[in-house]
Amino acid sequence: MNKQIFDNIKHAKAIMIAVGVVLAILFLWWFIRGVQQTEISLDADQHIDITPNQIESIRAIGQWEFLAISNEELVDTIRKGIFSDDHLARIYYGTVRLGIDMQKMDSTWITTQGDSITLWLPRPALLDNNFIDEARTKSFHESGRWTARDRETLYRRAQQRMLRYSLTPQNIETACQNGDVQMRRLMQSMGFKHVNIEWK
Repeated sequence: MNKQIFDNIKHAKAIMIAVGVVLAILFLWWFIRGVQQTEISLDADQHIDITPNQIESIRAIGQWEFLAISNEELVDTIRKGIFSDDHLARIYYGTVRLGIDMQKMDSTWITTQGDSITLWLPRPALLDNNFIDEARTKSFHESGRWTARDRETLYRRAQQRMLRYSLTPQNIETACQNGDVQMRRLMQSMGFKHVNIEWK
C-alpha cells in the first residue's frame, strides 16, 4: 500500500515537472517572438525654431564688418599769388569698413523652415563716414597761410578719393563673400543644416 502511494507521488511529481518544462518553453518562445516583432523607432525632430531672443541677440551685434580697406592719400592744393604761390599738401590715412548694420534690419530678414534658414541681407555698405584717422594725418608741405576751411576742403577731397577707390564692385563682392561665410557659420552653430543667403 505504501509502495503504491509512493509510486503515485513520484508519478505526480514527474507530471508536474513535465508541465513546468513545457510552460517554461512556451514562455520562452512567446518572449523571443515578442522581442523579434518589437520595432524601436527613433524620430529626430528636424524643426528648429529661432526665438525672438536669438534674433535680438544677432541684431545686438550692431555693425557687422565684412571687409576693411586701408587707404593712404596725398592731397594737395595750390593758391596762386602775385609774387609766389601758396602750397598745401597733406597725407591722410583711413580705413574704409564695409558691412551691414544689424540694427537697421526689419522683421522680414530671416525665415526658417525645418532645419533650413534663409537670410535676406542688404548688400554691404559703408559702416562709418568718419573713416579718416585724423591723428595720423601729416602735413607733407605747407607754405603760405591756410584757414581751417581750406584744411576741411582738403580733408573732404581725401575722403572722396578713398571712397572712390574702396567702394568698387569687386570690393563689395568680396565683402558679400566674407559675409556669406560668417553668417553661414553662425547659423550652422545654431543647428541649421541648410543656410541660404540672399543679398538684396
